[in-house]
Amino acid sequence: MRNMRLTGPGAGSEKYDLLTALAVNGLAMGGVTQASMMRLIAVVTARYNWALDELSIGQKDMAALWSVDERTAKRETKRLIEAGLLEVKRPGVRGRVAVYRLNVAEIYRRSEPHWTNVGSDFKSRLGSRIAGAPPDAPAERKVVTIDFRSRSRAEPFDENARPDEHWRQAQLHLAEQHPSLFAAWFAALRLVTIHEDQVHLAAPTRFAAQYVTTHFLSFLEAAMRTQLGRTVKCIVTSEETR
Repeated sequence: MRNMRLTGPGAGSEKYDLLTALAVNGLAMGGVTQASMMRLIAVVTARYNWALDELSIGQKDMAALWSVDERTAKRETKRLIEAGLLEVKRPGVRGRVAVYRLNVAEIYRRSEPHWTNVGSDFKSRLGSRIAGAPPDAPAERKVVTIDFRSRSRAEPFDENARPDEHWRQAQLHLAEQHPSLFAAWFAALRLVTIHEDQVHLAAPTRFAAQYVTTHFLSFLEAAMRTQLGRTVKCIVTSEETR
């Protein structure tokens, strides 16, 4: 899944919070997880490109940073990917260094039970910023599968189409342009209404509604603009509050 880029005003504190979340998760879990979190923190601190939201580093450099051999570095990287904490942005082939990105949503999901270990202020801050919900609300994620095999491309704007058809075509557009985001976030959204220049969508949880609103609203509005032929404002609310 693609994450928000932590750049600009206020990004510094968000980066510290992200690293803190990794640290407290590792410390609470201990053992292999603790070592993995320490290694992930080290490589993120040393080499992560926040502007591009990516980590580009070869196995040899990774091994040197972690003070292990290349075989161990490869095994550790695989463990982080399987855990969902790292995602492969571009695989390393033909001598090209692999590029990874952090799965910020998964990091916060895994670390949420340990936020109180840092303090109530940390739990409240992350709960407000990331979930937009009460601090103890679970960061659930629901993925809905839609079969796009019969129509792989979004159709042109049709002013006579029903609202649900406009949304279906917007989903096709999103699935094509942002497949990982679609699978993780957009597929679970449901159209509530389209009224004039306002599109109301519903997410399955408050966490999902706030996260999409904060980070991906421009993608939704661009997709709906393509289908409706005019500029629109998207509003995402939670099914939990309906």
